[in-house]
Amino acid sequence: MNKTIRHASVFTLLLVLALLVRATWVQFYDSKALADDKLNRRNAIEQYANPLGDIIVGGDAITGSERTKGGDLAYKRTYKDGDLYSAVTGYSSQVYGATQIEGIYKDILDGTDNRLKNPLDTVTNKRADPGDVVTTIDPAVQKAAYKALGDKKGAAVAIDPKTGKILGMVSTPSYDPSDISGSTDSKEWKALTGDEDKPMVNRSLRQPLPPGSTFKLVVAAAALEDGLYGSADAKTDSPNPYTLPGTSTVLKNENASAPCENATIRTALQYSCNNVFAKMAVDLGQDKVKSMAEKMGFNTDKLDVPVRASKSVYPSDMDKAQTALTGIGQFDVTATPLQISMVSAAIANGGELVSPHMVSQITDSNGDVLESYDDPDSERVMSEDTAGELQSAMETVVEKGTGTNARISGADVGGKTGTAQHGENNSKTPYAWFTSYAKGGDGKEVAVSVIVESSDASRSEVSGNGLAAPIARAMMQAALNS
Repeated sequence: MNKTIRHASVFTLLLVLALLVRATWVQFYDSKALADDKLNRRNAIEQYANPLGDIIVGGDAITGSERTKGGDLAYKRTYKDGDLYSAVTGYSSQVYGATQIEGIYKDILDGTDNRLKNPLDTVTNKRADPGDVVTTIDPAVQKAAYKALGDKKGAAVAIDPKTGKILGMVSTPSYDPSDISGSTDSKEWKALTGDEDKPMVNRSLRQPLPPGSTFKLVVAAAALEDGLYGSADAKTDSPNPYTLPGTSTVLKNENASAPCENATIRTALQYSCNNVFAKMAVDLGQDKVKSMAEKMGFNTDKLDVPVRASKSVYPSDMDKAQTALTGIGQFDVTATPLQISMVSAAIANGGELVSPHMVSQITDSNGDVLESYDDPDSERVMSEDTAGELQSAMETVVEKGTGTNARISGADVGGKTGTAQHGENNSKTPYAWFTSYAKGGDGKEVAVSVIVESSDASRSEVSGNGLAAPIARAMMQAALNS
């Protein structure tokens, strides 16, 4: 064989070997990545080839599947009362993917989770019948929150303090996920994503804002746990007016005539005295306040319910004036409604915080439970004595303080209002907060947090008691009566 032919033969053999290596690499290493690529239309075709499993609320499916007309995607997702439940379900779209419960449990809902397969399915690699996701949502509480929020921009969360079950989760303005579930919904998608009111943002979980005076509950808990004050009825060292340390800024109280000088924790919560809790935060120091806040759930970026909540923040590295402002829920303190409802839930539950969750179990197509989430983790965040002191003080707030609009006949109700500054120098309409708990005579309990970001009320009428407390009361009544 001459030299030229030999070189050509070797080169050809190397090319064949390279092709074999590349084919092997694609088949055994790149195949999963290619299969999982979001641009691979085969995935969408397979996912929507059959009806999806359902998301269950109160024993009934709030989702469905509808046969499409033409195209290679046989079915699309449908929603019953989509606007009501969008903060719970998220959306499942043939084009834009899936979010929240729809996204987290996609494999259960489309039948690709291996736990759904029987032995024959495993051998034949047949797709199993889809499973369902059973939520903890109480439809009565959900409807009460949605109706009470109405056309206001805001959010609300209700939790069972004893079990951690999320009974209601609403964000307004809302949207109907059915509008974007198909393959020809680009106009609707652009309208939703371009809306300045951001209806697709779940404000209950994903929009932390200054919590205002609702954060005073955390500061009070820290003071009682630390022993700075022995009870909710001990006089505090709280000059009125109070000048922020190292500044000439005088911190004012909303009610100038309120008895806030050296007020007890009970009185200070009743009248929402800024001077008391600002001074208390300084006396405790930022580290002790931060420690209590973190026990309650602040500063964690892994709060999954199972949808991941945005981090609620208690800041660090502050001077004393800044620490004072955190004592009234301002400066750089932020919280989601979920987080603030966790504060009230821990107090209502005797100081034990049960992990909040809105999925009870996942089941196969026959209703057999694949996984249950009804035994969540819990942590003691304060003593029973401290929780008892705060419960008593919060009930005073509702009985004769700033939270009277939350009263429920025949129930023990405790609460705390909050009005948080919004905009530079408080130039925009403040946020109205209310957090509370209610205990019925039959042992039922519920903890609630509500924020109203904006409404048609004039600035002078914006208050936690005026705007947010009636919403909380409607949710608590629904929970106690269901």
